[in-house]
Amino acid sequence: RERYTIIHVWKMYRRLAPRNTTISFHREDERLGVKATYPSLDHSAQDSVMTLRDASFSMRAAQLFNRMPRQIRQCATIDTLKVELGNFLATIPDYPPVKGYSSPRDNSLVALLHEGT
Repeated sequence: RERYTIIHVWKMYRRLAPRNTTISFHREDERLGVKATYPSLDHSAQDSVMTLRDASFSMRAAQLFNRMPRQIRQCATIDTLKVELGNFLATIPDYPPVKGYSSPRDNSLVALLHEGT
């Protein structure tokens, strides 16, 4: 599912899909490339509002997109993106949930890629 989220956000960046979310894009510099941003939330907001925001598509999609290497975010065509993304994801270990066992890790790309930083 996260692969398709990354592809969809890339399409929104390239204006191949409607930007009907609160995600916006800006180029920080040549080294970092393009980043997805989402509106900030007042830190005095209720915990339930913060939880809903953290679980929203806009927040998770922007985090996923920003965790991708610059060369993936900057791909010129959808076919190049899919190949580059597939090659990158092949290097990420997979920790699928196993019924009856508790997993010490979250299998989300956001969590896995955050561990490496």
